[in-house]
Amino acid sequence: MSEDTAETPPLLPDEFIDNAPSLGTSAGKLSDSEINNKYVKGEVRIVTEQARYPINSIAGIVEDTSYRMSPEYQRRHRWDQDRKSKLIESLIMNVPVPPIFLYEYDYSKYEVMDGLQRLTAIHEFYRNRFNLSGLTEWPELNGRTYDQLPSKVREGIDRRYLSSVILLKETAHSEEDALRLKQLVFERINSGGVRLSPQESRNALFDGPMNQLCIRLSRTPALCRLWGIPEPEAQEVEGGLPSDERINNEDFRKMTDVELVLRFFAYRQKHRLHKSGEPLSSYFDRYLRKGNFFPQSTLDSLGALFLNTIEFAEALLGFRCFYLYRRRSRSGADHWSWRESPTTTVYDPLMLVLSELVPQREILLPKSQQIQIDIEGLYTAEYDTFEGRNVNPSALQQREEHYRTFFNAYL
Repeated sequence: MSEDTAETPPLLPDEFIDNAPSLGTSAGKLSDSEINNKYVKGEVRIVTEQARYPINSIAGIVEDTSYRMSPEYQRRHRWDQDRKSKLIESLIMNVPVPPIFLYEYDYSKYEVMDGLQRLTAIHEFYRNRFNLSGLTEWPELNGRTYDQLPSKVREGIDRRYLSSVILLKETAHSEEDALRLKQLVFERINSGGVRLSPQESRNALFDGPMNQLCIRLSRTPALCRLWGIPEPEAQEVEGGLPSDERINNEDFRKMTDVELVLRFFAYRQKHRLHKSGEPLSSYFDRYLRKGNFFPQSTLDSLGALFLNTIEFAEALLGFRCFYLYRRRSRSGADHWSWRESPTTTVYDPLMLVLSELVPQREILLPKSQQIQIDIEGLYTAEYDTFEGRNVNPSALQQREEHYRTFFNAYL
């Protein structure tokens, strides 16, 4: 089955995304004269300015609504007390601190691209929200808050500055151009530190209504249970901080849960939109960027579809819903057993097919026990298609067809 003939689900009103290429630089060969002209015209040139902020002004900046602090990333990546204290010790000793990077998304309105944890640590210290700990050069100050420091030490910290590099609004000629250049800068300034997951980068670069919908839906209890992520407590759902148990879960910390929701939406148009040879992460970037412009009514309908599908999946197939029944060879013989964790090899096609079967759930749910037994036979018979290393496009489409055939037998 070719991508052009692959079966796709009926789309919601205004869900259709055109496949027009995004604006970008041409990969064609240019002469030296053309290259010089391109450089002189400033087609790809970042406009920046630098600024220095007194350390004692940082707390006010963090609380200023003119600065966007990427709260979801901040909530999932929290420096521990020792790491925050090390930053304060660096300021006491006048050790140079790397500059923060700001993106001017509107005139005099800024988004933090890099340096969020530094800003947060300084803000919390000036608000006396943690006690210094783990200091090695100034152990005498361990246990103290900002207000409890000797006056000369406080005055010394107050004299320090934090440098910033600001990517100005004048850099881009259009909204799409701004997103492209922002992505270019973001990827380069983050290439030398801790590598962000694709979804962490997406959250920083393409925040908008669809991204916020994915974040909200990632807290769905059924998704958390099926993916082994601790469920959110009431305080987080109401806008508070996640529990330490969730922070310590790698899938939560790297925003895998948010990407799973995005995958469900993007997979609905994958056969039509995903370009041959295009990395899947690039397709998700492109889909989210355009999905942020869906009308609210479409986002509401997509959200309801996801909730109905994930809850149907759990009720129908139980905790092994997204596990793969797989073959392992030992001592010259094949042994079959369930994989001990969920996999997107199963999640992507299964969620798509189950979303189509939501209207038939009252017929299928009474047969769930037999379906859970019989699905082992599906994976055994079609293992060459479902085997996780098989990423051939035709195999990916065959997985959907195998699921459709399997479930239709119970209708």
